[in-house]
Amino acid sequence: MPNRTPTFSLDSARAVPARPPRPENRFALDYAAAAKLLPPPPVGIVDIHTHLNGPGALAIHKRVAAIFGITKALTMVRLPEAGTVRAALGDFVHFIAFPDFRTPDRRHAFTEGFLSDIQAFHDQFGSRMIKLWNAPRVFEMFPGSEGRQLVSFDGEWRVRQVKLAQSLGMGVMVHVADPDTWFAAKYADTSIYPPKREQYVGLEKLLDRFADVPFLGAHMGGYAEDLAFLDGLLTRHQNFHIDTSATKWVVRELSKHPRTRVIEFFDKWQDRICFGSDIVTTDEHLVTKAPASPAPPTAPAPGFNAGKPAVVKHPMADLAESEETAFDLYASRYLALRMMFETDYDGESPIADPDLRMVDPSITDPLAAPRLQGFALPAAMRPVLYRGAAISLLGKMGLRL
Repeated sequence: MPNRTPTFSLDSARAVPARPPRPENRFALDYAAAAKLLPPPPVGIVDIHTHLNGPGALAIHKRVAAIFGITKALTMVRLPEAGTVRAALGDFVHFIAFPDFRTPDRRHAFTEGFLSDIQAFHDQFGSRMIKLWNAPRVFEMFPGSEGRQLVSFDGEWRVRQVKLAQSLGMGVMVHVADPDTWFAAKYADTSIYPPKREQYVGLEKLLDRFADVPFLGAHMGGYAEDLAFLDGLLTRHQNFHIDTSATKWVVRELSKHPRTRVIEFFDKWQDRICFGSDIVTTDEHLVTKAPASPAPPTAPAPGFNAGKPAVVKHPMADLAESEETAFDLYASRYLALRMMFETDYDGESPIADPDLRMVDPSITDPLAAPRLQGFALPAAMRPVLYRGAAISLLGKMGLRL
């Protein structure tokens, strides 16, 4: 395919008056104006992967969603917060059963507690999917051999949780791995963190054991870096689907692939790739932050277990500190994803990416960003990515949007 001269530009979306650049808005854009530069969405977009919390933040996300054409969302929240989210968003939102990460007893939350939460989400909120979160960070929460048994995809507790989901007609979302950049930096100690490919061994056993249960692999199945590996995973397991969530990660890694390869992959698996953003909202995004200070003595450390206090502050709290910056934070994810899928833009991402500095200490700019390559997916593929694949997948779980 000949080289393209990009025609899509954000120049006319600069905010007036000018804003200082921030990690969620490096180009100081008016994101509402930027949304108008995109083609009209071909369908109402289903965001299959969000974490929507906080009454004030929910109102901001609702505005952002309308601007970018998002008409439905599936979200993960703690069970005690689900009623607030439902009251604020109504039938815009559907819930994915999710463990309570912020409880003081995380072992209970990942075992018996999660079984109870799955049943409650199903009975009280009509949830049709559960989430198994197996990011390598679980090995900090549950170190040693006991931890591996607790979190292994083919271990006793995960199997019991999927059995319960199966009995309730629910599907399963899995977070199976993190970016390669994290394995190169954060997870380099293999005495604590298994290698990335090892994370998939238990998952494939689970996929085979529950071949009649639909699975959704979050964040491009955890491997946006290696489309050939994903090809094999999707080929071997007809019940496995993936989503496009984790915007910074997916933008950075998909943009490294040739455009023809990405289009080929999305075309081949178009009925099994769902649109997702991984947007996190919290009312802590609306609060001005004090200058950074040392962590309080009650903050948990690696090896966290029952009896030690949980983190009170939301782990994503520092990403915004006002209504304006929260709006930009949420809007930036939808803009970047839609630019990548719909336009021929080829330049830096509007979102700063700290992973670049993590793996290359010579990068000192805190606002450094990777390339965002617009793939301009063929028009016929976009309705399937944005809605059709999700409708098909969720229909297998008995959820009609």
